[in-house]
Parts: sequence; C-alpha cells; structure tokens
Amino acid sequence: MNSSLPTDPSEDRTLILPARGNTVAAEDLKVRLVLAADLDDEIRIDASQVESVGQCVLQLLVAARAEAEQKSLEFEITNPSPAFVERVAGCGLAETLGLETGKDHP
Repeated sequence: MNSSLPTDPSEDRTLILPARGNTVAAEDLKVRLVLAADLDDEIRIDASQVESVGQCVLQLLVAARAEAEQKSLEFEITNPSPAFVERVAGCGLAETLGLETGKDHP
C-alpha cells in the first residue's frame, strides 16, 4: 500500500488546511483527520494558508475536535490566517474549535 503519510513518528504530521476549503477539499481532509485520530496521539491543524473555508470543512473540524476529546487526544489549530479566524468567529465556532480570538486576531 502506498501511503503519503510519514513513516517516521518523529516527523511533523500537522495537517495543513488548503487555501480554499471547499467540498472537494473536505473529502481529502476527512480521510486525513480519520487517520490522525486513529494513528496519532494528537490532531494538529495548520490553518495559515486558508483564504476561504466552507461549511463542510468547518463541520469536519468540529467533528474532529469532538472525536479528539472523546479519545483524550490533543487538538490544536495553529497559525490561523485572518480569513480563517474571521469565518470561524463569524459562525460562532471559535470556542467550539478551541480557537483563541483576541487582540492578535479579528
């Protein structure tokens, strides 16, 4: 089986959200989130490249955070772009996703 996942556990396995988080991107993200929840002791997501994020991706992130809590895994969204923060806050999901919004973010 050919896998794009790193085989060395010391490698960074942060999931990087795409610039455009649409329905098509959500399909790939779903698979990667399931693998992270099953194989890793944490789910770390880099949101630095996000220019827009759709409902499907937001739903997956909410579900992944709930799954992480259920399995006692760490869940962290790192380097959120201003567009990501704005969308998450606008949807009232900042607290649900554990995203801090303050003076550094809109």
